[in-house]
Amino acid sequence: MSANRPRSPRAISVRSLIDYGIYVAFALLCVALAVASPVFATPENLFNVALQSSINALLAFGMTFVILTAGIDLSVGSLLAIGGALAGGLMVGGGVPWPVAAGAGLVAGTVLGFANGVAVTMFRIPPFIATLAMLSIGRGLTQLYTGGRPFTGLDPTFNQLGQGSVGPIPVPVLVMLVTVAIIWLVLRHTVFGRNVYAVGSNPEAARLAGVRVTRVLIGVYTISGCLAAMGGLVLTARLSSAQPTAGAGFELDAIAAVVVGGTSLSGGEGSILRTLVGALIIGVLNNGLNLLNVDPFVQPVVKGAVILIAVGLDRLKTRVADR
Repeated sequence: MSANRPRSPRAISVRSLIDYGIYVAFALLCVALAVASPVFATPENLFNVALQSSINALLAFGMTFVILTAGIDLSVGSLLAIGGALAGGLMVGGGVPWPVAAGAGLVAGTVLGFANGVAVTMFRIPPFIATLAMLSIGRGLTQLYTGGRPFTGLDPTFNQLGQGSVGPIPVPVLVMLVTVAIIWLVLRHTVFGRNVYAVGSNPEAARLAGVRVTRVLIGVYTISGCLAAMGGLVLTARLSSAQPTAGAGFELDAIAAVVVGGTSLSGGEGSILRTLVGALIIGVLNNGLNLLNVDPFVQPVVKGAVILIAVGLDRLKTRVADR
């Protein structure tokens, strides 16, 4: 009954402000930093911001799928590490051609993401606990495989994935843009995408409507693991080495990007384009605070405040939607 009740003009205005305010906030943040630091608005720095944001964006894209179903994935940092480490180890220690090694890294992240989905669905383990356990498992597997040492001397062609450019645009930025375009199409124009939103909105109603909820949930965690491993490949290529400690804490920035982008933690509502903007906001904040010589100990406080504001807006949006 309440779902069909007309909303007041005030509620519609507030809802529109929250939905599109992320783009306005991003523009205002960029303008403010351009005024505060002339270096910020230079093309070199803007490309640097996009480059720095690309890996977090890849993780955040996968996280968006998971959060749209009202879940969470704390393991993406560890899956990033194992994907990059496996690819690097096969290239350096096994003499495996880089495309095969990179494919193996992607498969590793995908399989572990699938395991997350199975734990959440088949064994009914809460997503927070299941992915927290995978965070530890993935990090441990990475340390065992690498012996705690980085792999260096990677194939120069592979390194172009992180260091190359097409014209003025860095390859990682192109990977980010192509990935977001594909995901936008999936979420907007495929049955699977519609089912992701349906499961997040009301899993029981989705099940009664014929949606195979278990398959959808396994699918989103699998996608998250694959994209985390892809981020690991890009980071490994960018550093020209596979670091066993890579990705530590990256899950926090990925979650922050999704939340700042307006995806509801309650599931069923969000946009991959807004996640991209959320990742760029995190990147702009990091870059701007460094350019302004803000104390490194203060920077996490600023980022935490931004996340709190974003979650507060999410709760406000939920209350407005119920009116």
